[in-house]
Amino acid sequence: MAAAVDDELYREIILDHYRHPRHRGLVDPADATVHGHNPLCGDEVDVSLRIRLGHIEAIGFEGQGCSISLASASMMASLVAGEPVAQARTVLHQLKQMLVEGTAAEDLDALGDLEALQGVRRYASRVKCAVLPWNALESGLAEAGGIHEERAS
Repeated sequence: MAAAVDDELYREIILDHYRHPRHRGLVDPADATVHGHNPLCGDEVDVSLRIRLGHIEAIGFEGQGCSISLASASMMASLVAGEPVAQARTVLHQLKQMLVEGTAAEDLDALGDLEALQGVRRYASRVKCAVLPWNALESGLAEAGGIHEERAS
């Protein structure tokens, strides 16, 4: 019975982020804007971000695709906005661990609403949907980091 309640709760969290996305819209000016595309299902997402003093000052996304990819983008932006870049990279790593390897329940608390995506792990094709915006974020952080390194030199 508890698993059915958890599944329903997780479904509601995913649908809420899909229907009422947080941080929708691209950041202007942005240090990086990255396009992510999943050719297997057609999901597309653009993630833009601005980094200031080692923190993600602003992040936004635009996209089209399934509820999993767009909800994941909304959760991602909500979780990393205002956070240090290092923390965003840690959460990115934890999310990928959860979806690919599985994570102990006590580790899921730090992921907030992202915990709702743990059920996606059962469907390999859907894992790519959930990870798509995170891969774009990872590329964006690398791109923005390069920009900031150039400005410092």
